[in-house]
Amino acid sequence: MRIIDPHVHIWDLTTGLYPHFEKPSVGLVGDNTPIARSYLLPELLAEADGNSDIDLAGIVHVEAFPTDRVAETRYLQGLADASAAGFPQALVVNADLAADDAQAQLEAQCAFANTRGIRQVLNQHADPLYSYGVPDHLKNPIWQRNFPLLKRFGLSFDMQLYPHQIAEALTIIDANPDVSVILNHACMPCDRSSSGLADWAAGMRQLGQRPNVAVKISGLGMLDHHWTIDSIRPYVLETLEAFTHDRVMFASNFPVDKLFSTYGELWRAFLSLTSDLSDDENAALFAGNAARLYRI
Repeated sequence: MRIIDPHVHIWDLTTGLYPHFEKPSVGLVGDNTPIARSYLLPELLAEADGNSDIDLAGIVHVEAFPTDRVAETRYLQGLADASAAGFPQALVVNADLAADDAQAQLEAQCAFANTRGIRQVLNQHADPLYSYGVPDHLKNPIWQRNFPLLKRFGLSFDMQLYPHQIAEALTIIDANPDVSVILNHACMPCDRSSSGLADWAAGMRQLGQRPNVAVKISGLGMLDHHWTIDSIRPYVLETLEAFTHDRVMFASNFPVDKLFSTYGELWRAFLSLTSDLSDDENAALFAGNAARLYRI
């Protein structure tokens, strides 16, 4: 498998940027003790190197809730500049589109060569277990007004939210058809009941009708800690049906999903679920789409 992994996180606790990982906690992902520590680039690369059937050709780093968003980008760009292979080749960085200085924030982040997009988590949920504790940006008129700045700066938007937020998300997506939107974690289907699956699938079909929307199949273990190929099968196949092979990317979400499987187990599961696709289709899912959408 030649892979460009479009959703990974690196956090170096010596930077002071990630106090939320300095002590173990229990939440959406269960007990995070195994990853409540520094997770550095060499360890990430070793996850792939330990598998003879995996050729990790590139990675996209996604912001990890830093206390200083520009300092995180500066650190990651430094890693890329020092890496012979350029890891990480693309950065999805953080900015607050609800802030009065949103434009200045985007300007600062675009000063780094590998910046490709912005992520600002949108997850809202009545159940505290699923809540990310963020403001309801989708309802914020300032956030809505600033969203088109992404087009001006040539940035994509990594959109992380739950299925019940899809209707609101479609409003901002439809108002900005020239902004590339990339759904994180297959839209995080947190209701695992049959009706929940049906509602999620219907929302994914709506999103898939928008040509400026793509999706990463990743993070499924966060909501299914003991996942199997059979348990993730409907989410993988429904996503492929809704978006087709040219707007879907497989991703690891490591080290978060390291809590639920090894790197090799995860990628081999994805491959087993696409065994009936052509070589060209699989090449797109595992690397080509990430290279195109994140301009690697």
